[in-house]
Amino acid sequence: MAEDYAGDVSPKEAWDILGRDPRAVLLDVRTEPEWEYVGVPDLTELEKRTILLSWQVYPDMLPNPTFVQDVEARGISPEQTVLIICRSGVRSRHAAIALTARGYKRCLNVACGFEGSHDKERHRGACDGWKVTGLPWLQE
Repeated sequence: MAEDYAGDVSPKEAWDILGRDPRAVLLDVRTEPEWEYVGVPDLTELEKRTILLSWQVYPDMLPNPTFVQDVEARGISPEQTVLIICRSGVRSRHAAIALTARGYKRCLNVACGFEGSHDKERHRGACDGWKVTGLPWLQE
């Protein structure tokens, strides 16, 4: 367990936590083009929805200066379990650290993210991650 956030979980563990904990939320911190063209986790089966909030702002990919305030504005409280996902687990880790520094007690990074790690050809979407695990997702 990391000292600067609550730690990492696999996509499957994240799904299980979302199913067990009625107050747990999934925060997708990728960009709008990623949500539109790559897809988003579908939590319909759990009677929840993924909260979409960019950690970095497209197209410049600069850090979102109001990220923590935007989380608060969405009604996510520091006592809730916040599962954070991005493409591969890097941006979501940074978001977990930032929220933890602001008093959020249980921020978990979804390791490997939505698309997963690079395979030997340096492509994503074949090794691990939400999609490869077979968890529900949709593309709008």
